[in-house]
Amino acid sequence: MPAFAYRGRDATGAVVQGVLEGATAAAVADLLFGSGVTPLEIKLAPTGGSKQATAVRIFDLFADKIQHVDILLFTRQLYTLLKAGVPIMRALTGLQESSQNQAMRDTLGQVRESLDTGRELSVSLARHPKVFTPFYLAMVRVGEMTGRLEEIFLRLFDHMEFERFMREQVKSALRYPSFVVAAMVIAMFVVNIWVIPAFANVFKGFGAELPLMTRILIGFSDFMVAWWHVLIAALVGAAFAFRAWVGTPAGRHQWDKIKMRIPIAGKIVRKATLARFARSFALASRSGVPIIQALTTVSQTVDNAYIADKIERMRDNVERGESILRSAIGTGVFTPVVLQMIAVGEESGSLDEMMEEVAGMYQSEVEYELKTLSQQIEPILIVMLGAMVLVLALGIFLPLWDLGRVAMKR
Repeated sequence: MPAFAYRGRDATGAVVQGVLEGATAAAVADLLFGSGVTPLEIKLAPTGGSKQATAVRIFDLFADKIQHVDILLFTRQLYTLLKAGVPIMRALTGLQESSQNQAMRDTLGQVRESLDTGRELSVSLARHPKVFTPFYLAMVRVGEMTGRLEEIFLRLFDHMEFERFMREQVKSALRYPSFVVAAMVIAMFVVNIWVIPAFANVFKGFGAELPLMTRILIGFSDFMVAWWHVLIAALVGAAFAFRAWVGTPAGRHQWDKIKMRIPIAGKIVRKATLARFARSFALASRSGVPIIQALTTVSQTVDNAYIADKIERMRDNVERGESILRSAIGTGVFTPVVLQMIAVGEESGSLDEMMEEVAGMYQSEVEYELKTLSQQIEPILIVMLGAMVLVLALGIFLPLWDLGRVAMKR
């Protein structure tokens, strides 16, 4: 049987990993659940590069992928069918037949087969850890225990809609400054490769000594013209190296921390991430998930390794007996207003409502920040463009002015 490498969390929330043999990834997931481990990732263990594994990986590049919107539609449609009284097996059959995504159809077919063998829905969904998140599975498990499965699916749909909105907001926050920086880099490349060399040829014909700024510009331009292919190769290599670095746990943690310190855009990323945390925690708490388990699963939904680490430390402190307020203060990521709302919610027993308010507050702030993003960035862009134009003007027009003065004296 093939060997599968897995990564998961045990009952205490600690990360565990190892290798198990099984017929399929789903079979390994069953073994893990039987031992009290919630799988986060299951993949074929490296076997020295077998041709079969390579063929599977190449095939996967062209196969349909299950997107966030597929899970969103599945959740909403399943809620509607369950509310209408449709049995779960009939509901899944209908959703499987109506899905336009082949990968989603295959997944729902495997879920139905698992239910046919007597497994619970949460266990059947957990056999697909790449499709359904630990938070999603925890909420479904709570719905099964409380008998409010349709209500849980509605809450999950609303929550996923909110997460999708916040994720798009973060992308919008980073898109504009990224586009501007890219445009400036392209402009500098064009100027140094084509514009400055043209002026340099004109200046050579004058036979006069050029100003220092002009000599610097021409020297930098000559360097780019001579080594442009090396510079492009270095940029491509740096991009691949960056992606590889971000792909490591330490690199991802460091980059997620740096993202929140980027001027202007960083605070939007931070607020959007904390809004997702607050909404996820409110949903889990309102649905009856124990606080320790809620913090464990919520830490995996924020899509930011740095904030996830802070939430896990918060969970550890709560597990040791500290209050949620003191644990939140220890993270150093919440504002005094938010901490005050957490204190009120903890004292009054309405923590879920207060966290919902926190999520709404952060969401409003993110929307406002995005509306004023261009106004905040424009002064910086004006200064940067002004500096670039000034350098070009001094480097190119100073020799022309000098030559003009010489001509007038003659």
